[in-house]
Amino acid sequence: MTGSKRDISRHTAVVGLQWGDEGKGKIVDVLTAQHDVIVRYNGGANAGHTVVVDGKKYALHLIPSGILNADKRCIIGNGVVVDPEKLIEEMDQLRARGIHVTGKNLRVSDRAHVVMPWHKEQDAALEEYMAAVTAGDRGSLAIGTTRRGIGPAYSDKVRRSTAIRMRDLLDPPYLRERLQVICKLRTAELHALGVNTDPLDPVALGDRYIAIGKQLAPYIGDTVYELHDAMARGDSILFEGANAALLDIDHGTYPYVTSSNCSSLGIPAGTGVPGRHLTRVIGIMKAYSTRVGGGPFPTELTCELGHKIRERGREYGTTTGRPRRCGWLDLVAVRYSVMLCGATSVACSLFDVLAGFEELKICVGYRLPNGSSTDRFIPDARGLENVQPIYETLPGWPEPEIAAGNRADLHPNARAYLDRIEAAIGIPIEMVGIGPDRKQTLVAECVS
Repeated sequence: MTGSKRDISRHTAVVGLQWGDEGKGKIVDVLTAQHDVIVRYNGGANAGHTVVVDGKKYALHLIPSGILNADKRCIIGNGVVVDPEKLIEEMDQLRARGIHVTGKNLRVSDRAHVVMPWHKEQDAALEEYMAAVTAGDRGSLAIGTTRRGIGPAYSDKVRRSTAIRMRDLLDPPYLRERLQVICKLRTAELHALGVNTDPLDPVALGDRYIAIGKQLAPYIGDTVYELHDAMARGDSILFEGANAALLDIDHGTYPYVTSSNCSSLGIPAGTGVPGRHLTRVIGIMKAYSTRVGGGPFPTELTCELGHKIRERGREYGTTTGRPRRCGWLDLVAVRYSVMLCGATSVACSLFDVLAGFEELKICVGYRLPNGSSTDRFIPDARGLENVQPIYETLPGWPEPEIAAGNRADLHPNARAYLDRIEAAIGIPIEMVGIGPDRKQTLVAECVS
């Protein structure tokens, strides 16, 4: 990508096209140099982005990946649910590693909702309760959440009367008044879920979160106006999604989804920036498929091949350490997400993981229980769990592939794999990840 700042100052979104963990953090880090402001618009500390810069690994959960670039401004938008203690912990960890974090380069929306301690207890208690309930052949009804309190926090956001927002941490009398009511209700609800806990103490919680508010006060503000002011100055914005389109609360494999709109459709509501400003959407996909937690996964490999992909791709959660379920690339799912997100191009990550396999399979359709077939994704858990993948088989390529300098340097079979993806999804692959480091990315000029 070349040209003046005006040429490259398009507002860009980076969104996951699968079930998360596609490597969005690395791509955001690569793209940050082209943008002035980096914005996180959904999710919470349940999502993790891992970025490797000059061999140093950074695990980020709430703060946008752009924070690793000292001259950029990062914003946590109103669509995020913020665990303020985790946020402070993350800020301290970054500073300890020499990363610049101040109220000038990190801003938090005063409208973002707060993940409180009881949300985590509710999350875990409900998972335990539902895990003990079976639904016939489908097993337990547990969703497989990270137990970080994200779902209950979003539930309170919709309930309104039991919600706490970041701006409330700056108003001690108001916060104490709300805690008096909420703590009684939450204690009763936790007891009803079988949690043997002492009554929540509104005074102690008030002291604790008022102190947190004082610490975070320099970072909290009206980020909607800040973003519009930035656009008025001609600044370019990079929107960083968490989770992924197939986990979107409205358009994913419900109910095995997250609690926010994590496709590009969540950007306007999660930031206050109208969708008409978004001109470039880069969808991130792995060269294969993974999923963490419960829910249907048509191309899952429960054999040694799946284990091999997991180990080679280091497929363990950034936030939880949970092993991810691994399988062949599902192009039906990716094509659906491309459509849903309005993706204009794709970044294919972890391409190097597939080197060395004798042959590879790609799912191009689903066989339905009635014997018919479809090339359309089914965004419903009960419908998707009954399909069988229809595969194409492609030849593999030998190791190593890391030495490639551009797409033309790749093995012919590796290029053919990328060509097949492009043909199926109808948009170009703009970047190819051939290793974990920032530098191990084939970018625009190199990918034809």
